[in-house]
Amino acid sequence: MSRIGMRPVQIPQGVKVMVTPGNVSVEGPKGKLSQDYIPEVEIEVRDSSVYVTRKNDDKQAKAYHGLYRNLINCMVKGVSEGFKKSLIINGVGYRAELQGNLLIMSLGFSSDFVALVPKGLAVAVEANGQKIVITGADKALVGKFASEIRSIREPEPYKGKGIRYEDEQIRRKVGKTGVK
Repeated sequence: MSRIGMRPVQIPQGVKVMVTPGNVSVEGPKGKLSQDYIPEVEIEVRDSSVYVTRKNDDKQAKAYHGLYRNLINCMVKGVSEGFKKSLIINGVGYRAELQGNLLIMSLGFSSDFVALVPKGLAVAVEANGQKIVITGADKALVGKFASEIRSIREPEPYKGKGIRYEDEQIRRKVGKTGVK
């Protein structure tokens, strides 16, 4: 039994869930999301809850049971509350600025990095160009864009320079002490 798959997804006020064969779409105040699903699972909406059941007890069906329940839960949460990731830029001369839908970052390289903000995401630069806040309804898209930005200049362990998540802790190393 999938413990996650057995729990129903509660639908908050103002969110609509529509199930068609092979597709689930969720619409709310923050946007509209849809997800395809395979025929090993059945999805139905009853009394302001979404129930995910599986047709058989194959190993693959058990795995999809919990997966699709969690995907639907993230979709419902995304269109009602939204998701947010914060990145901190640390280093002398490192900064970011937003021009339209372009994120321009100076990270100590010979030229600046320019990233195009994907549709469905909102990016804000705070704290004098030292903090990037990414918000959106699609959890996967928010996380993917945040990881792409972080991978441009990952934090290094000696001085801590680079781009890190706000809640990430960097384990610092001690540098050379010199020969006496």
